[in-house]
Amino acid sequence: MNPMAEDQGQAVPARASTDQAAAAPASTDPAVPAPASRGYAAGAPASSGQDSAAQVTGGRDGWLLLVYRVPSEPTRLRAAVWRRLKSLGAIYLQNSAAALPASVTAERSLRKLRSEILEMSGTAALLSCKVLAGEQEVRAAFQAARDDEYSEIVDKCQDFLAEVKKEYAASHFTYAELEENEVDLVKLKNWLDRVRLRDVFGAAGRPAAEKHLAQCEEALEGYAARVYAEEGESR
Repeated sequence: MNPMAEDQGQAVPARASTDQAAAAPASTDPAVPAPASRGYAAGAPASSGQDSAAQVTGGRDGWLLLVYRVPSEPTRLRAAVWRRLKSLGAIYLQNSAAALPASVTAERSLRKLRSEILEMSGTAALLSCKVLAGEQEVRAAFQAARDDEYSEIVDKCQDFLAEVKKEYAASHFTYAELEENEVDLVKLKNWLDRVRLRDVFGAAGRPAAEKHLAQCEEALEGYAARVYAEEGESR
């Protein structure tokens, strides 16, 4: 995928009010909480982690908009910012203008990214926004991004189920294969958890992803039982 493909989109008219605190670089010390912006719940628990710090818990308080510029060279800088914003679940309203539903944790993550952009010799401003027109389109774009993620999870679940079927077809029932499949399933679970945390509006693709993950869990349980039986008989 072209990492800058996400940078395309139609600008949405919005009224943005700069938060004085948002203009300051975020503290890199997790023990020093970022000040809460207007409308956020004070005293929200700090998140420990990178992607997990992007957990959004609301969306009723408007949007956070990060408008930035990074040097054109080296290109890895632009790609790094794009990847980070994608991992947070942000959507692009136009080139170099990415939005997230407002929350304390989302603000903290974007503050940190803003600080990193400044360290790249770039510029960035973090804005607290209320959409005057086009709210439905902005939310639809956010929902579409979550549905894309759920669709990817479904695809990976189908790959997982196909792999388990292959083990049955080859009569390959070993602890090594079981452990490998268990690791893959944990990755799928963690991925789904991250998407659900930022799916603040309830995207339509969530039930299908949860259903497929449940099928993977059931398939692995059946495979594990067969492995235990086969290994027990071989002793």
